[in-house]
Amino acid sequence: MRTLKHPSREEIQLTDVFHALSDPTRLAIVQNLGDAHEQSCSGLNIPMAKSTLSHHLKVLRDAGLTHTRVEGTHRLMSLRREDLDARFPGLMDVVLRTAPVS
Repeated sequence: MRTLKHPSREEIQLTDVFHALSDPTRLAIVQNLGDAHEQSCSGLNIPMAKSTLSHHLKVLRDAGLTHTRVEGTHRLMSLRREDLDARFPGLMDVVLRTAPVS
């Protein structure tokens, strides 16, 4: 089974977070994850090709915004809220509060 790489809390950089959040699709994904503990790709309800969605999910994971857990053939995503709040206090509150409703 392939292991997915996630940056450690200390490796999460604000510029990477801002870059990841600059795309409306990725911002919608983060907003969706802010309302739940874990969601599968299909649970995100983002209408686009799987390859494009996979790219967006990788950008979010590489930036340290999300954590992906592999369970069998499913990938479950969650927001790394605790790590983000520790690195950038209040940032996710602002992002989730001001994100447009999808």
